[in-house]
Amino acid sequence: MFKSPTYGMLHIEQIPDKILTFYMDHEKYDAPVHIIVGTDSQNFDDTKIVSVVAVICEGHGGIFFYEISRRALIRDVRTKLRVETNDSLQVAETLVETMENDKKYEEMYLNCPIAIHVDAGNSRNGKTRELIPELVGWIKACGYDCSVKPDSFVASTIADRLSK
Repeated sequence: MFKSPTYGMLHIEQIPDKILTFYMDHEKYDAPVHIIVGTDSQNFDDTKIVSVVAVICEGHGGIFFYEISRRALIRDVRTKLRVETNDSLQVAETLVETMENDKKYEEMYLNCPIAIHVDAGNSRNGKTRELIPELVGWIKACGYDCSVKPDSFVASTIADRLSK
């Protein structure tokens, strides 16, 4: 189940309706609407993983939905990033399947391609730098645009905050 500060508890299949409402309410601004999926995780006794779907109208706010799951402790940074990326791709695929199967989403789907944000950065001393080509290649091969730090705010800010 996903949670939303605006809409409460939702099944993932209900999210496209909420995105469509947001999209239609914000058409008057003639500003791009972005649908972005990002995931981050934190280790405790287990690994807490938070996947976020953010919908943003440039200059006019946004909404978001998130799902929290817990898995056996993942200590390896490579494995964590692969799990996070896989979770983001699964969320994106479910949204795409829902939107492709209903004509009412067609305009929104064509105008708001889904992007994936990855919580990996190019810092010289960072542990994630060397994984970026692999993760970006994987995401692009699946048909999505991709951003990494410092541009991956859905994963590195929203999901990060909810995972702590």
